[in-house]
Amino acid sequence: MSDRPAAGSTRVQTGAQTRAQVQLRTVSGDEAGLRLDRWFQRHFPELSHGALQKLLRTGQVRIDGKRAEGKDRVEPGQSIRLPPGVSASPLPKPRAARAAPAVSDRDAAEIQRMVIHRDDHVIVLNKPPGLAVQGGSGTEKHVDGMLDALRFGYEDRPRLVHRLDKDTSGLLLIARTGQAAKRLAESFRDRETEKLYWAVVVGVPPRKEGTIDLPLAKRPGARDRELMQVDEENGQKALTHFREIDRIGKRAALLALWPRTGRTHQLRVHCAEIGCPILGDRKYGGEEALLAAVADARRLHLHARRLTLPHPSGRGELRAEAELPPHFRRTVEALGFSTDGV
Repeated sequence: MSDRPAAGSTRVQTGAQTRAQVQLRTVSGDEAGLRLDRWFQRHFPELSHGALQKLLRTGQVRIDGKRAEGKDRVEPGQSIRLPPGVSASPLPKPRAARAAPAVSDRDAAEIQRMVIHRDDHVIVLNKPPGLAVQGGSGTEKHVDGMLDALRFGYEDRPRLVHRLDKDTSGLLLIARTGQAAKRLAESFRDRETEKLYWAVVVGVPPRKEGTIDLPLAKRPGARDRELMQVDEENGQKALTHFREIDRIGKRAALLALWPRTGRTHQLRVHCAEIGCPILGDRKYGGEEALLAAVADARRLHLHARRLTLPHPSGRGELRAEAELPPHFRRTVEALGFSTDGV
């Protein structure tokens, strides 16, 4: 007989020198693909984000015995270790289904226009620049808040699988079922997904093709919690392959970028570090990320162009390509870049 507790049950560990209780809670079937931090919000809403991050940093929260991060996706049957204090909270009582906040007709029409592919398992959006994927401080409008408009007759609410920066445009995958979310998350985690981005950069790379291998970490003390920097000692491994599509002398270039890892702001930091910041990215390139002759120079020119990955149905391959947003297309035309070959 298995020692694993039933879904939703609690097992208490005790020790002669441990006064407080530690619980192991099992992920239930309807929580497939849920981010760990959102799992905690669901079960322990009184636990603040900062307190959870501290528990994660110190290794007090674990999934199947392994250290975990808030962005990790949970799967049915996994065991989550709850440290003393958190484990004092009761199991959540069954709640009546609450009606989701209504999506306005205008927002519903807007997000439905973004759909470039839809099947029984996945929806693919071409996200415009300037629209956040998830909510945050001061962010009222975001993709996550508009997902109910993408049910298209399904009872389940669609689920985000990954994210793009607010000012990055392009492909965004939405899972239509919990099982699809689980399989898509596995494809991203196991690096079975090939992601191609296009970027207009100021300056040109040191060579026409290569790999950028620079580890990244959050910049300590920064007000912006997502501000990253190269950190050779403590950073997480970050790899980006690049190829020059076209250039204008040494003034600017159009690059194809393949991130082999998925670190926050990876492409933006990597391009800036090799001397060609992405056009409009003043966060990492400062004033050097601008071109006076480009009308849309202050807008970020980074676009998630193509995705190729195993289809979440388990049959065949999902391949999607997103058209360039208007500002990016205008810049490509104004600079006379050729887009052939990629």
